[in-house]
Amino acid sequence: MLAVGYAHGQESSAGPTVLLAQGDSDCYAIGQRVAAERGGELARATAETQGGQTVCRIVILVPGGEGERPRRAEVIVPAG
Repeated sequence: MLAVGYAHGQESSAGPTVLLAQGDSDCYAIGQRVAAERGGELARATAETQGGQTVCRIVILVPGGEGERPRRAEVIVPAG
């Protein structure tokens, strides 16, 4: 099950920075896949526990249309 939220995001001139904590390599791979599926760039991928299960909190930047700023999309998916 996916939980998705949108808010206006900001992008630096150097592009987004991907932040990973130790043990988040699986979430990084999942984040890369989610970003590719949505046509965006991975900004962050972190593992956390929700309801006793490990999930990945993925933040991607989705390009805006006609010169608009990218949108920030946050997706929570099961880890693994």
